[in-house]
Amino acid sequence: SHLKALSAMENCRSSHGSKMMMECDDCAHQKLVPHSCGHRSCPHCQNHETQQWIERQQQKLVPADYFMLTFTLPAEFRRLTWLNQRLVYGLLFECIWATLKEFTQNDSDLGGIPGAIAVLHTHARALNFHPHVHIVMPAGSIDQSSRLWRCKKWDKNTKKYLFNHHALAKVFRAKFLEALSESGLKRPS
Repeated sequence: SHLKALSAMENCRSSHGSKMMMECDDCAHQKLVPHSCGHRSCPHCQNHETQQWIERQQQKLVPADYFMLTFTLPAEFRRLTWLNQRLVYGLLFECIWATLKEFTQNDSDLGGIPGAIAVLHTHARALNFHPHVHIVMPAGSIDQSSRLWRCKKWDKNTKKYLFNHHALAKVFRAKFLEALSESGLKRPS
């Protein structure tokens, strides 16, 4: 799948790729122009779709401050992840969500059901294999009993943060290592 994506992007809008006929409405002049690949990973083709997606998501914003959290697998797990992508990515998302639910439910201000948008990135900007997940999460939740919206509160002198990142990392790490062991995968040294 990676080679297919790279090949599509390499030929996107180039003279080597497919072409389409463009015609001027006024003068009927015709010209063959390189066609885009349309691959979901291509930055040329997906810019418009990405912008539309962002606009759709902005219409769904809830009244709360938003935070971005990033969960990264250490370099020692990259080979294991590469060889077992479907399984490890599934475990990664399950453990992240379990951690965020636990922290939200234990928070005195939130104490409810959280919501979030999660995006898996398999590579870093330098295109090296570097699996990580970005989470965009509001500082709010739905109270389970009253079904009402609850927001996290800060006073004027307090720095805003959603959860303590050290505690979040520690709980996530424990959940992920346990999930790896239960799945039968051998943890790297």
